[in-house]
Amino acid sequence: MTRGRRWGVAVLAVALLAGGCTGDDGRFHPGAADVGDPYVPGSGNGGYDVGHYALKVRYDPADDRLTGEAVLTATATTALSRFQLDLAGLTVDRVRVDGAPAKHRRDGAELVVTPAHGLPAGQRFSVEVTYGGVPEPLPSAELGDGGFRATGDGAIALGQPESASTWYPVNDHPSDKATYEIQVTVPDGLAALSNGVPEGKESRGGWTTWRWSEGSPMASYLSTLVIGDYRVATGTHAGKPIVTAVAATLPAHGPAAASVARTGEIADFLAGRFGPYPFDAYGGIVVADDRIRYALETQSRPVYGPGFFRGTRPNTEVVAHELAHQWFGDSVSVARWSDLWLNEGFATYAEWLWAEHDGGRAVERAFADRYAVTDWRRPTVDPGRAAMFGDAVYQRGALAVHALRRAVGDAAFFRILRGWLAERRNGTATTADFIGYAERTAGRPLRPLFDAWLIGASPPALP
Repeated sequence: MTRGRRWGVAVLAVALLAGGCTGDDGRFHPGAADVGDPYVPGSGNGGYDVGHYALKVRYDPADDRLTGEAVLTATATTALSRFQLDLAGLTVDRVRVDGAPAKHRRDGAELVVTPAHGLPAGQRFSVEVTYGGVPEPLPSAELGDGGFRATGDGAIALGQPESASTWYPVNDHPSDKATYEIQVTVPDGLAALSNGVPEGKESRGGWTTWRWSEGSPMASYLSTLVIGDYRVATGTHAGKPIVTAVAATLPAHGPAAASVARTGEIADFLAGRFGPYPFDAYGGIVVADDRIRYALETQSRPVYGPGFFRGTRPNTEVVAHELAHQWFGDSVSVARWSDLWLNEGFATYAEWLWAEHDGGRAVERAFADRYAVTDWRRPTVDPGRAAMFGDAVYQRGALAVHALRRAVGDAAFFRILRGWLAERRNGTATTADFIGYAERTAGRPLRPLFDAWLIGASPPALP
């Protein structure tokens, strides 16, 4: 994610009423109602792992009403009598588990599902949820409201660390990644943009259905839905589809359009440093809603707020930042939000790399300038929820990345990055995981270096 004008920043269910199904012999138990991440209390759920979401939604901007059918394919990780899904503010009409009716109830922003029979550990099961209503965004003190919000000509579903639960039932935490099929029906004349490979569109009776598929595991906050009047450009890049879109109210040949037009070029540059681009499609979307004061690395198709393109010249550094996240954050995701620097520090460093390549400030100059103004009292790792999008995560994180490069040399540094991304592709990781990998690859202890640059309270010695 990139913040403001500065760099930076499904169908499911769970447990039920007291006295619900516990199995014939008490072997089954409710799944946890919280994944246990203190940065997002109440988000995520335990007892199952989602493999795939198949979503069909219909949205009418005239009355702001969304209706949806979600099918979730999951595997029980413990013997479940019931389980929960995150779903904020929408009404559930029906839930089925493996095709059989299941009891369900709402508990705040949770959907509690009790299947007709217990689900043994290791069993694969499906959940179908039919739901609808007028979506409401989720409040966020850090970035403004996130999730599904109506716009003048459609809607935008976007936000970090939470947003997905405002438009489909979901296990809403990056530790549970899944593949997606997304089908969106909107009035004729409107675009309905989402993640992954475009699978075509068709019109019938005044409505157009757009289809998208994301075949690589995706964290739920990286899913997006952008509906409205957009100039959509399609093509191929490196043999893969590329879809870019700019709100029709923004200049057709302005800095926004010029910036996202370089998406393929910038992705190729980053692939030369990080390894092969990890997904089956490229793209980017520029919205015109000033309430979106950030850019977000929504998988394969980042979304950019309009504030990044107020000037007269293109802003490709923000594009480099969000595209770098396709490797750092999307392909390899954080297992817990306290390690967000693994996303933002590397994406900020990618800005430095791209700027140098594109004729701008040298990386060493960027490093020196940032080192001179850093507040070392603010930690990069586990900065607290209120500071998770602060400079310590982004800028001090980038300093730590370059300190590693200076300590081990260019050859070992880029070998660490490429190897790390290849080994952890489509998975999740922690800071300890990365440090361990870097030490094994470099063949030397590196924890003191990382401790000094990530959490030390005074300026570290330059390597």
